[in-house]
Amino acid sequence: MKKLVFFVFAIIIIFLLMPTKGMLQQASNDQGYQVIPDDAIRLRILANSDGDGDQKVKQTVRDAVNKSIAGWVENIADIDEARKVIQGKLPEIEQIVENVLEAENASQSFQVEYGENVSFPAKLYGNYLYPAGEYEAVLITLGEGEGANWWCVLFPPLCFLDFSSGTTVAEASSADQQDDKVEKKQQKETDDDEVKVKFFLFEWLGLS
Repeated sequence: MKKLVFFVFAIIIIFLLMPTKGMLQQASNDQGYQVIPDDAIRLRILANSDGDGDQKVKQTVRDAVNKSIAGWVENIADIDEARKVIQGKLPEIEQIVENVLEAENASQSFQVEYGENVSFPAKLYGNYLYPAGEYEAVLITLGEGEGANWWCVLFPPLCFLDFSSGTTVAEASSADQQDDKVEKKQQKETDDDEVKVKFFLFEWLGLS
C-alpha cells in the first residue's frame, strides 16, 4: 500500500514540475495578438509637444481622421485600391485636421504627408516586437511635431489596436529582468517544497 501511495505522490510531483512557461507563451500567441502584415498602410500623428493641451489636440485629430479613413477603406480588400483611395483623400484629411484645430482653438501649423519611407520607432505590443524602420504611412505633423506620437494601421484596418500603447524596447528589457527575479524566486520556493515533500515521503516510508 505504501508503495502505491509513493508512486502516486511521485507522479503528482512530476506533473507539478513540468515546464508551463512555454505552453502559456504559445497559448498567449494563439489568443488574439495581431501581426502587422508586410503590405500595410499606417497612420502616424506627431503632437506639437508633450503638454496636456497639445496631446489632447493630437487625440482629437486622431479620432476624426481615423473615423473618416476607416469608412473609406472599410470595404476594400486590395492594398493598391486602398492606397489610391487614401492618396486621393489627402485634401480631405487636411481639411479634417484644419477643422479640428479651429474647433480646439489650437493656433498651430500642420502638415499631412503620404509616403513609403515614414520613420517609426520600435514597439512591443503584446508578445510581438514591431521593429523600428521606414514604412508606408500617412504622417500628420502638428506644430513642431516634438510631442509623443500615436500610430496605428489604417489598412488592413487595425486601428482598434493602439500599437502606441506598447512598451519601448528599453522598458521591456527592464520588465524582463524583473520577471527573471520573480521566476528565480518562484523556482527556489518550488525546489524547497520538492525537498520537503521528498523528505516527508522518505521518512513516512522509513527510508530516511
